[in-house]
Formats: sequence, C-alpha cells, structure tokens
Amino acid sequence: MNCPEHIVLLMHEQLDGDILPEDERTLKEHLSICKSCQQHFYELEKSIALVQSTSHVEAPAGFTANVMERLPKEKRRVSVQRWFQTHPFVVAASFFLILMGTSIFSSWSNDQTFSVSRQSNLIVENNNVIVPEGEVVKGDVVVKNGNIRIEGKVEGSVTVVNGEQYTASAGRVTGKITVIDEMFEWLWYKIKSIGSDVIGVFE
Repeated sequence: MNCPEHIVLLMHEQLDGDILPEDERTLKEHLSICKSCQQHFYELEKSIALVQSTSHVEAPAGFTANVMERLPKEKRRVSVQRWFQTHPFVVAASFFLILMGTSIFSSWSNDQTFSVSRQSNLIVENNNVIVPEGEVVKGDVVVKNGNIRIEGKVEGSVTVVNGEQYTASAGRVTGKITVIDEMFEWLWYKIKSIGSDVIGVFE
C-alpha cells in the first residue's frame, strides 16, 4: 500500500470515532478509488471486531494460581536477599543485637576479675567489700566477682555480680539491692546500663 500517510491516519481516526466530517468525506472518496486502502481498512475493522468480541472472555477459576504453581521455584538465596533489601532496618537492628549479645556473652565468660566502684570510704579486703559502720557511701556501689557487707549506709543502689551481699542489722541502702548470679540476669543488667548511657547522651 503506497497511499499517503495521512489517509492511514484518517482510517484510525474513523475507527476510533474521532474523525471530522470533512476528513471522513476525504477518506470515503479515497477508499472508493483505492482497492489497496479498501483492503487495509477492512483488515483493521476485522482486527477491532475480534478484540471487541473477546473482551468478555474471562480466565477459568484458579488459572492464576495454576500458572504460578507451574513457574520454576525461586532459589532460597534470592528470596532471602530480596527480604534483606526490603527490610534494611530490621536487618541492621538484628545484626546490632547479635553483635552486642555476642560481645556481652564473651565478656561474661572471660571477665572473672574482681572489681568495685570507687568510693573512698569503702574497705576492700581480698574479694570482700565492706561499708563500715557509721560511714555513708554516696552513689551506687557495683561489686563484680566479690562480696559486699553493708554495716553503714549506702545512699544509692547496690549491685553485686557473681557474688553475695550481706547487710548487718545497722546497715541501710536507700536504693535497690540487686544480686546477679545468672548470665541472663547479667545480660539484662548490661542492656539496661547501655540504654541508660544512650539516654544520658541525648538528655
């Protein structure tokens, strides 16, 4: 078909129902004398009729599910990578918790040395810490891998990790007394300590 391009455009406008009256007359005059364009226009009309006749056809029930089942299974590694890409915050938080937990567990296993918080009026004998009678210790006292005996007063909390705490009848603690002798209790204590430090930075 070697007819002018604008004639083909007029055919499409006619089939779309958007053609102007004067253009429609031009198209009809051309079709009346051009057998090639008549054939081409006829083929376009048939194609449109075919599409319109199949517009009501619906896929059978379960068609999509059946097609999806027959598709090759996605490799597990690909699906895991996609999950990581769509949940970056969860992945980062999980890695942080794993690393932190590993670090804390390692320090629990390896750190068996005796230590105590620094207050001048505490008496330290071997692995035993004593708050002498009549003395007032200001601030929290933390004893690791040792024992504490409170005969005086502690204006704060007392935490004993891997040890024991004794309070004489005259001894007093204004805060909380915590004895940690299990790994998970110690882990929770460390998490709370880290959380308190982080909150302190932002305050």
